Amino acid sequence: MLQYNQITLDNGLQVIVNEDKMTSLVAVNMLYKVGSKNENVSHTGFAHLFEHLMFSGSKNFPSFDTLINSLGGESNAFTNSDYTNFYITIPFIYLEFVLRIEADRMCNLLIDQQHLDVQKKVVCEEFKERYLNQPYGDLYKIMRETSYKVHPYRWQTIGIDISHIESATLDIVRDFYNRFYQPSNAILSISGNVKASEVFVLCKNVFSFNGEKTQKPSYPMESKQEENRYVREYRNVPASLIVITFPMCERNNNDFYIYDMLSDILSNGKSSRLYQSLVMQKQLFTDINAVVSGEDDPGLFIITGQYAESTDIEEGEKAIFEELQKLLDNPPNKEEFQKVKNKYVSNFAFNNIKILDKAMELGYYAHLNNIDLINTEKDYYTAVKSADVLEYAKQLFFINKHNTIYYIAKAE
Repeated sequence: MLQYNQITLDNGLQVIVNEDKMTSLVAVNMLYKVGSKNENVSHTGFAHLFEHLMFSGSKNFPSFDTLINSLGGESNAFTNSDYTNFYITIPFIYLEFVLRIEADRMCNLLIDQQHLDVQKKVVCEEFKERYLNQPYGDLYKIMRETSYKVHPYRWQTIGIDISHIESATLDIVRDFYNRFYQPSNAILSISGNVKASEVFVLCKNVFSFNGEKTQKPSYPMESKQEENRYVREYRNVPASLIVITFPMCERNNNDFYIYDMLSDILSNGKSSRLYQSLVMQKQLFTDINAVVSGEDDPGLFIITGQYAESTDIEEGEKAIFEELQKLLDNPPNKEEFQKVKNKYVSNFAFNNIKILDKAMELGYYAHLNNIDLINTEKDYYTAVKSADVLEYAKQLFFINKHNTIYYIAKAE
């Protein structure tokens, strides 16, 4: 059982602390509840741009990375559709100093033309390298645009088009910062050799400034999909791929655990059903996986397969659905089902060992508005029954509608 204490400051900042006396370090995690879904369709990629800008300096701390490195610490960040996460691990004696850095970039970030131009260039180069000039770079762009028609999940975190970053102005960027990088839109979670009561006093002092109350942005939700969608694209890539997406529930829905277990029954390692049949036995694919997107709003159950060189595109697709039907005809036996459940139990145990993992998990579950899940979520997995998996699989794969992307290697 992971122990934690939490308070909410007068300015709305949520602070969560886990005391771990077995280390001389402390992990500081700052989660902002802003991701690519909060962007304007004409100005996408801004949450990711701010992941970079937040490292470019603030009024009182102009060289963030240099400072953290000089303290013997490590820092990084990531952005997804739903939130942006910044994390630092340092010796605990520097906790106050790091909190002052976090507070300063929350209210005094340097957003001027010079800093903006530098980070725009960095992001644009990343866009070109990872999404324009790399094999399969646009695969998930196509997948999202096919699977979503109105929801902002239809674009990637990097943005719809590189021009959105290239044309970003100071006024638009500052407005995005002022709307979302506020204490009331943030969760600070800390794990390490600290006392919660002392951390709370420290945070009240360091984050004593007022902030604007962040309004929850509104955006359109997807309606129930009523047709199957098919997209065929040809690219200069080493091997052809197929991606099939099935609309499913949101992360905070209890049904999520059934879909998540279903994905692992199909595709949890080389002993899983899809891999054993389609890769090892029939040799139609060289790799195949099933995952759930796990996003805040209704997401996707995704099957991705890389074709063997001689496999016909439609033949491979047919074989996938045959395996999905086999799941219904031959349900998981007790050992197969228990193997998947054991994975979740062990994962939760491992996630409660390292201080950085604990700090990040506390922030994430607080973001889901259910922090107690850090201790109880494994129970939701162990409560899933085989009959539940079969019922949902039948609906997901054979009754509801889906999307198929054929990503085909051009012939030489």
